[in-house]
Amino acid sequence: MLVDREEISRGLAEGLQYKQIAFRVGRDPSVISREVARHGGRNNYRAAAADEAASVARQRPKLFAVERSPRLRAVVCRQLRGGWSPASIAGRLPIDYPDDQACRVSYEAIYQWVYAQPVSTLARELISLRTGRKARRGGRRPAPAPRIREPRYIDERPAEATDRALPGHGEGDLVIGKDGRSAVATLVERTSRFLLLVPLTGRDSLTVGDAVIAATGGLPAAIRRSLTWDCGTEMARHATITATGLPVFFAHPHSLWERGSNENLNRIVREFFPKGVNITSDPNYLAMVASEINDRPRKIHNWKKPSELFTELIDAHASTG
Repeated sequence: MLVDREEISRGLAEGLQYKQIAFRVGRDPSVISREVARHGGRNNYRAAAADEAASVARQRPKLFAVERSPRLRAVVCRQLRGGWSPASIAGRLPIDYPDDQACRVSYEAIYQWVYAQPVSTLARELISLRTGRKARRGGRRPAPAPRIREPRYIDERPAEATDRALPGHGEGDLVIGKDGRSAVATLVERTSRFLLLVPLTGRDSLTVGDAVIAATGGLPAAIRRSLTWDCGTEMARHATITATGLPVFFAHPHSLWERGSNENLNRIVREFFPKGVNITSDPNYLAMVASEINDRPRKIHNWKKPSELFTELIDAHASTG
């Protein structure tokens, strides 16, 4: 009420504490604290302005935050058309408009505003999210995947693996086929970026573990120093792989950059197995695909091929062995 807000304003002018003001108006001190913080703080609180702002906030239906300022809406629309993410827009507004407090909005408010727009409006104004989504997915979230027992994370991996100077440290993952019914394991040697495609007849931990052991078992020990995987449950039997002399380490959840070589090569593998197609388990065909990928020159290797570098690593081991 305006009368209470006037008492709050007078109390602030007198320098009273919140609990003293609260006693005057018959409210809890926390109510006074939130009221003052919401409307400018001790130095800028004004009863009339606070009452007007509270009246606007009570109006229903409420305007979306993006719609409360024509300038803010124009800026958000322009940056969305430019391919900016809502987080980038929200983070940049205080920098580009430091003196305009109306040009402030959270990235979540931008998402809510976009999802509330009719599809025809988004198309007419050429507004879209980079993900292409026009609505949030509904329904219940799937149950969390079972945890991997006693994982050894990448922090425990030998430091020599980081700079790629010493070969033999690999990265692994699965590329999944249509409806999750097929898959292939991708193993990448970090120094040479040499790719192995491992055929799979299933995605369970027993099948994947046995397939990885079979694919790497014939390699020299110097090329089998470690294997870094994501936190997928297909690697639940990591201890059996480690027992063969190839220790398995896990990247942290949602940290794709910790397996950057593998992620980059997975994109190339997708050229041969696009999303929505079944992935063959024919070892001859997979070997042909891997050979073609390994024969592509790489800028990072001064245009040498991964196959050439991997052969040099094998030969160097043979000569020193």
